[in-house]
Amino acid sequence: MGIIYFASDFHLGTPSYEASLLREKKIVRWLDEITPNCEQLFLLGDVFDFWYEYKTVVPKNYIRLLGKLAEMSDHGIKIYFFKGNHDMWTFDYLANEIGMEVVDEQWKGTLHDKKFFIHHGDALWKGEVIYKFVRKVFRSTWATWLFHRLHPNFGIRLAHYLSKTSRKKNSQKDEKPLALEQEYQYQFAMQHCQKNEVDFYIFGHRHKPMDVPIRKNARLINLGDWVNKYTYAKLENGNVTLHTYRD
Repeated sequence: MGIIYFASDFHLGTPSYEASLLREKKIVRWLDEITPNCEQLFLLGDVFDFWYEYKTVVPKNYIRLLGKLAEMSDHGIKIYFFKGNHDMWTFDYLANEIGMEVVDEQWKGTLHDKKFFIHHGDALWKGEVIYKFVRKVFRSTWATWLFHRLHPNFGIRLAHYLSKTSRKKNSQKDEKPLALEQEYQYQFAMQHCQKNEVDFYIFGHRHKPMDVPIRKNARLINLGDWVNKYTYAKLENGNVTLHTYRD
């Protein structure tokens, strides 16, 4: 039985082409190292700082990462790609060309005899009604239809600007220290596990590595990010552990 790996929030494409390229090469080196014993790979969203698939056009760059993921998939490694709030406009390209399974929201299932609830980590909490509304609008069929009408040169440039604005706003909010009880992912897991049998909640989005116990012996794992922390998790021998990639 191989090892199952989890990673999130690469945010490739930011803050500059040069910085993103260095980070992409680092991620590929990590993937090279884990490939020999990797059974499955879960990428929990915001792999790209922006992604949109036109009918015949996809964003350029990222060829090293996409090529490596295609190679892993071709060798029988199951790869899940979760839609994040920055790369929600993922349709069939990554599934058809790379061989990944694209997950719209959560994934619930059993891995190595343990029960998992896996989600990018946004839109879980009861508050932030405005964010949930905007998220729903952006994911709607008519919103993608409208964006599809824009020329790629303009559409992708506009999206990068909006993504940069959103990231700046969220980073300022995330810099505020919160007690564990105030963390919305913790609040969600505490409520969810009261009526559901779950051993591990795996989230991204917060860019804040966490491994905390939840009632009923469940645990909450936040994967951190690959912008500053280079953290990931792995499931081995029935246990999930957090790690930092030392290149």
